[in-house]
Amino acid sequence: MQTPLPSNAIQAVRPIESWFEYPVRVQPHHTDYAGVAWHGTYIAWLEEARVEYLRSIGVDFADLVAMGCDLPVVELAIRYHRGMKMGQAGVVRAKMLAMKGVRINWDYQIQSPDGQDLYVSAQVTLVAVNRQNGKIMRQLPPTLEQTLAKLVSG
Repeated sequence: MQTPLPSNAIQAVRPIESWFEYPVRVQPHHTDYAGVAWHGTYIAWLEEARVEYLRSIGVDFADLVAMGCDLPVVELAIRYHRGMKMGQAGVVRAKMLAMKGVRINWDYQIQSPDGQDLYVSAQVTLVAVNRQNGKIMRQLPPTLEQTLAKLVSG
């Protein structure tokens, strides 16, 4: 029997040993005709976990946009280990691996709440882009760079 997520599951995010954990549950609209989570749902959960992780350390995506910075995904590698079914709970684990100039590399796992089953593993690379001209920025905005540097060094 699976442990139910709290009703405020979106707010139940917390850093755990350098991993950030973000709880999810497979809803009917996440599934295909067989009641299995559609492959794109997992990618959306990766994005949600990353945005919430950044918010938890003081980087609000809306503030980045207001500064004229966007962080689009430029590389995505994903491995589906086991499908999740409708109603099933999971935890997206996210951590930043490295920052190389304006490239930011992330690592992910989606697993069962007890950590016994691995559903997805993924790596994502983001690049800072100037929202006005769509060009890759030469450097990250200083406040973003300082905040993210703490993640890779801490």
